[in-house]
Parts: sequence; structure tokens; C-alpha cells
Amino acid sequence: MNIPMILKQNDNHSMTYDLYSLLLTYRIIFLSGEINDTLANTVIGELLYLDKEDKKDIYLYINSPGGAVTSGLAIYDTIKFINSNVITIGMGLCASMGAFLLSSGDKRYALENTEIMIHEVLGGFEGSARNIKLQSERINKIKEKINKIMAKNTKKTIKQIEKDTGKDYYMSSKEAKEYGIIDDIIKK
Repeated sequence: MNIPMILKQNDNHSMTYDLYSLLLTYRIIFLSGEINDTLANTVIGELLYLDKEDKKDIYLYINSPGGAVTSGLAIYDTIKFINSNVITIGMGLCASMGAFLLSSGDKRYALENTEIMIHEVLGGFEGSARNIKLQSERINKIKEKINKIMAKNTKKTIKQIEKDTGKDYYMSSKEAKEYGIIDDIIKK
């Protein structure tokens, strides 16, 4: 991906920044693409850095089809660990772990045409029957953890979350607000 460069000038000198570094100075983080360990480590590092700088709000823009549950939970834990409020803003597609993280902000918003999708934790297994059984038990524990957090975030019952995530459940930003994933829709 080609990252735009921005030239900033003052009276004495000029500096060139990549777009994302410049936005970071405004306490804006982009979480875009598949959530994996590399992306999670970058987002976590940015959250920790901004929190150490000062305790002002951090804006986390999310456009993600989802990804690895453990990577997403690492970001979630960091959002809850730091002192700064994290304002999540959904744009484009917030699916699976992307929707989970969107629902986890201190304040939660989506742009008007954002699509949000929740579903059950997915996983594939191979190996011996015993290892497959162990992996299945592990994924069920993770599913319970995710459902419990989503129920808290949305003020729904765990039973309702389990029912709704039994299939791919797509929502408009308006429907996501009614569901409790976001607090409001950002319109110009």
C-alpha cells in the first residue's frame, strides 16, 4: 500500500510525515484490514504511546472484516487497561472482531453507511482426535468470553447474543445503534 506523505512547514524548517504518523499526533489511530498479531501489536503500541503522552481521548477508526480472536482480545484488553478514553468510530465494514472492538469503546460511533456484522467465533482444526477435542473446548471457552463481553457492551442477554451470532448477522449503522453496538451515528 502506498502511504501518502505530508509536508508540514513552520517558520524555521519543514518536516515530512507519513499520513498515519501525522494523524497519530492528533490522537487518531486507524485499524484497517484483517486483525492479526502484526496489526494488533501496532495498534496496541499506538494506544500505549498516546496514553503515556497524556490522558486525552484517543480516536480509533475501524474498517475491518475481523480476524484472529486472540489478536482482537489483546487490543480489547489494552483499550480497557489504559487511562485514556478510547472513542471507536466504525467506517466501511466492521465485521466479526471488527464489530466486537467497535462495541468496546468508551464512546462508540459509526459513519452513516457503515456495515456491521456479528457472528459466532470461527475456527478450523486438524490433528489427532484428542487435539481436535481440546481445540474445540478452547474455542467454546473463547466464544463464551466474547459473548459475555458483547452482552455487557450491548446490554443484551448472553442468550440473545448467542442466538444472534449463530449466523452472520449484518446491520446498518442505524440497526447497530438500536442493537447497542454503537451509541450514535456520525452525519455531516
